[in-house]
Amino acid sequence: MAMEITEVLISAQSPDGNIRMAAEESLRQFQEQNLAIFLLSLSVELASEVRPPESRRLAGIILKNSLDAKDANRKEHRIQQWVKLDQLTRAQIKESLLRTLPSSVPDARQTASQVIAKIASIEIPRKEWPDLIGRLLSNMRQNTASGPLKQATLATLGYVCEEISPKDLEQDQVNSILTAVVQGMSYLEQYGVRLAAIRSLFNALDFAQINFENETERDYIMKVICEAAVSEELEIRKAAFECLVSISSMHYEVLEPYMQAIYSLTANAVREDEEPAALQAIEFWSSICDVEIEIQEDYESSESGTPGIINYHLIETALPMLVPVLLETLLKQDEDQLQDDGTWNLSMAGGTCLGLAAKTVGEAIVPLVMPFVEANIMKSDWRSREAATFAFGSILEGPSGATLLPLVHAGLEFLLNAMSDQNAHVKDTTAWTIGRIFEFSHFPSSNYSVITSANIPRIVSVLLTSITDSPNVAEKVCGAIFNLFQGYEDAVPESSMLSPYCRQIIASLLSAADRTDTNSSRLRTSAFETLNAIIRSSNLAEASTVAQVLQDMKDRLGRTIRLHITSSDEREKQSDLQASLCGVLQVIIQKLGGSEETKPLILQSADELMTLFLQVFACRSSTVHEEAMLAIGALAYVTGPDFSRYMSEFYKYLEMGLQNFEEYQVCSISVGVVGDLCRGLDEKILPFCDGIMSQLLKNLSDSGLQRSVKPPIFTCFGDIALAIGNKFEKYLPYVIPMLQGAAELCSHFDPQDEEMLDYGNQLRTCIFDAYSGIFQGFKSSKPDLMMPYAAHVLQFIEVVFKDKNRDEGVTKAAVAVMGDLADVLGPNVSMLFKDQTFLEEILGECFKSGDAQLKETATWTQGMLGRVLVS
Repeated sequence: MAMEITEVLISAQSPDGNIRMAAEESLRQFQEQNLAIFLLSLSVELASEVRPPESRRLAGIILKNSLDAKDANRKEHRIQQWVKLDQLTRAQIKESLLRTLPSSVPDARQTASQVIAKIASIEIPRKEWPDLIGRLLSNMRQNTASGPLKQATLATLGYVCEEISPKDLEQDQVNSILTAVVQGMSYLEQYGVRLAAIRSLFNALDFAQINFENETERDYIMKVICEAAVSEELEIRKAAFECLVSISSMHYEVLEPYMQAIYSLTANAVREDEEPAALQAIEFWSSICDVEIEIQEDYESSESGTPGIINYHLIETALPMLVPVLLETLLKQDEDQLQDDGTWNLSMAGGTCLGLAAKTVGEAIVPLVMPFVEANIMKSDWRSREAATFAFGSILEGPSGATLLPLVHAGLEFLLNAMSDQNAHVKDTTAWTIGRIFEFSHFPSSNYSVITSANIPRIVSVLLTSITDSPNVAEKVCGAIFNLFQGYEDAVPESSMLSPYCRQIIASLLSAADRTDTNSSRLRTSAFETLNAIIRSSNLAEASTVAQVLQDMKDRLGRTIRLHITSSDEREKQSDLQASLCGVLQVIIQKLGGSEETKPLILQSADELMTLFLQVFACRSSTVHEEAMLAIGALAYVTGPDFSRYMSEFYKYLEMGLQNFEEYQVCSISVGVVGDLCRGLDEKILPFCDGIMSQLLKNLSDSGLQRSVKPPIFTCFGDIALAIGNKFEKYLPYVIPMLQGAAELCSHFDPQDEEMLDYGNQLRTCIFDAYSGIFQGFKSSKPDLMMPYAAHVLQFIEVVFKDKNRDEGVTKAAVAVMGDLADVLGPNVSMLFKDQTFLEEILGECFKSGDAQLKETATWTQGMLGRVLVS
């Protein structure tokens, strides 16, 4: 087979389906029978200059895919397959790849670079390819090195830096890489080499922390990047600005001395360069805004700010120069930018950056922008009117209500009139701006609300007229209505200013959802999301309207189930619609079921709703299953023990959901629904507990299940224990080892890995939730069953308390378990508590917190501990 691989690779690309399938099957069998020879054959094929380019290209792709996968479990399996190969085979494959770098075939060089980086990502952290960086750097030092070799070597260094962590390289290796990359950027080199060098520098910046701390080295790196930003070639200029964007977030603290030069470069690029470079120049300033906003938020969320992070107010300093440049971009709209959902152009980038700048500096931006708005808003040229409206809408988040309210009051009527502008772009942006006004200047409970009893009829009239406009405009009108109603979501009065218009607005939203003049589902989705906002913010005066919507949604869902589907396109539309309708029904169930006055409306419809939801499960769409599951969870909570009459029919779908590893979101939601069922059914969940517990334990043990689904399963154990009380006893021998194993796992997470830290906090919170539910479940009978585990629980709490990376959710859950333990086991654990000095410390920390709920939990726990220790 190894000798025939060229022919098979060619056949695997044949336009003849039969030939192609036979070749793919041959390759699959070869891979399964002898992976080592298979991979070696591919690497030899890739390296051979006498083989056809198309067979070399496919050999490289298959080789790369044999080392990597999007799915984490599959990727780990492929990594282990590589690690288990014998050293000689691995060495031969790596030599073949390195020999490919000077190839005359660009595809072969490119793929070899990527495969080398994939192998490096496996081996360098294991200290198994110590000479790779040296071998690559030696290519750059050869006087006779060809342009293609230098280009491929630099690309490889960049890919390697992208694949590995900075801690995997020694500083002298980093220095050598940076030196080689900077030399590759020399104007004496060929274009391809210089482009590969600047792109490699982008990937290497993450490794250059120490280099950026050294002023001389930093100056030199910044100098070569700035020189590249004025290169004659567009791709090099674009890549240089991408480097500056990366530096703005990674090395913000050292940028101040370079800002004048960077301003000149970026301003010239925005005004005069081609769009790809200009967009990156704007992105630099957006990135600086992001950094300074984050610093401000960190500072506001802590008493003294985050130590060591200083806000240099780079945006505020640059504002007088930066704002005029951004305002100029707003006048560079594309004629067809509304038609393409994915459009990202200079005007949109400039408006986005202007909005971020407003959020960064607050009122300081207003006097710089308003003259532009006033000068352009009345012009006959549509570009000027649209740009003025875009500028005004962009600065509404950031400045205080006191600053903006007079401007908004003065401008609202003008904007309402502009909704009948002759130009579609102007109407689209005006609708977006009105939505922003309702989002940031509409707070009925405060003095800063733009909505008054005098202007509400006019506002509603314009919105209902404009929702019949083009789909783009209608979608943004839905957004404006969404923000208008959301302002009342937390209000408590019997009715709001919008109550008289509810039915009319809902009817218009449903008409918008039914429109057939658009191929996109965005308008329909937006209409239903807005309908949900209206329902969530509704009050008792609007209950009859919501009841009418309930009936309408049931009718609509019933019609979708009876549809005769003849194509995959129709099936997709049916699934999207069913998912939206189930989502609206969930919101209605929660809203009407949350009040004793309106709860009967849901109880009367429960049979019909459940029949519809069960019929929906016949649809194979995971999105529909998610929404239907959530709606059923809400219904179970509202109907309580009466939901038991649906369980025998529903259980098979619940079990299918819990087993759905492929579409893990469905599995995750099904786990959450188990909690809803427990809270609704209480002991009536018991007949189904064996099956549920068996599946949940199986899920925890299965490495194929997506990691994020597992923590909520522990919370689920607590919910089940709380529902069935001492009947949970038979599950303890299986659940406790799982909890203890998960607690142990938490101690092995890398503190440098932010994603794992977040996961660890979630996991520990859910472990504590499980213990709380189990303790309270045994409280009324058999509390002593938990006595053997008390010491371990306390030990786990102490370990968590010592971890400074825990968040407040973990702290709250840990303190609650301490209280549960004392409450349930009482004097039996007094000796355990007396030996624990950290208890007072953790309670003291809670009392200092600004979180009222945490203080309340700590106060209750202190009371429980006091009772135990006194006795």
